[in-house]
Amino acid sequence: MQALPAPLLAAVNHLLGQAAWARQKLAPFAGHAARIKMPPFEAAFLIGADGCISAPAEEAELEVSISLPAATPLLALQGKDVVMRAARIEGSAEFAEALGFVIRNLRWDAEEDLSRLVGDIAAHRIVKGGKEFAAWQQQAAQNFAANLAEYFTEEQPLIAKQADIAAFSADIDRLRDDVARMDKRLQRLA
Repeated sequence: MQALPAPLLAAVNHLLGQAAWARQKLAPFAGHAARIKMPPFEAAFLIGADGCISAPAEEAELEVSISLPAATPLLALQGKDVVMRAARIEGSAEFAEALGFVIRNLRWDAEEDLSRLVGDIAAHRIVKGGKEFAAWQQQAAQNFAANLAEYFTEEQPLIAKQADIAAFSADIDRLRDDVARMDKRLQRLA
């Protein structure tokens, strides 16, 4: 059983180090092992007594398996919730629920890490600026998508408008009903 790569173990343990609640949630599962599968990769980890993770021993029995689709890196661009909906978790229900809760709610406190390098005020301003930049990028992407949709429905009608589709569907329903009524009248006449 292959363990999570050392840099990934260190990164996850750093996040867990910043979140005492997460270590407390995982600590009751000390000694339990889990596997993460994302084609073509597969790796396992073990929960330690302190709630952090480590490489599992060869004889460790896997109690939870988390399967992610191969498209996970693309899904991650849409957010952690999209990835969690695509994940398939099997095994011990309690352990899986605890892992899922921690994965969904674990956040990196970048401001805390930056404050050690540049001080509290600068770290706060850098993180605030980063969040504003990310929000601006997201708004720009949404505006671009809306402009493309408008262009392809209004300027170069390659995509049908929703109202046009609804009107077409209503016309088809009306035609179907008219044909059915006419068929009944013809049957009465015959």
